[in-house]
Amino acid sequence: MAETGLRARAKLQSISVNGGLLRLPQELSAGDFVEIAFHTRAGAIHGMAEMLRPTRLLPSACLQPFRFIALADDDHRKLRMALDSALDRSLLTPVSEQLQAPPVL
Repeated sequence: MAETGLRARAKLQSISVNGGLLRLPQELSAGDFVEIAFHTRAGAIHGMAEMLRPTRLLPSACLQPFRFIALADDDHRKLRMALDSALDRSLLTPVSEQLQAPPVL
């Protein structure tokens, strides 16, 4: 939700402990403060963020980064758990692929 009280749906493109990147139907003004909420395997995360300058304008959307300015301790813990879980999965994928049996010819 933006400072004006309007709601907008966005697709979360990437996330980190400091912020992330949203795909929005329309860009928000850099410096706008927004409430961000999204779901992870660790649970729902709610926080306040500051919108940064859009990085790319697309024909029907834009990519716009944000930085977290306020996260409750529980939300910060869930965010770290989600990021750790994603990192664990990405590190394990190449190993599991190497352990697969070779194709039978």
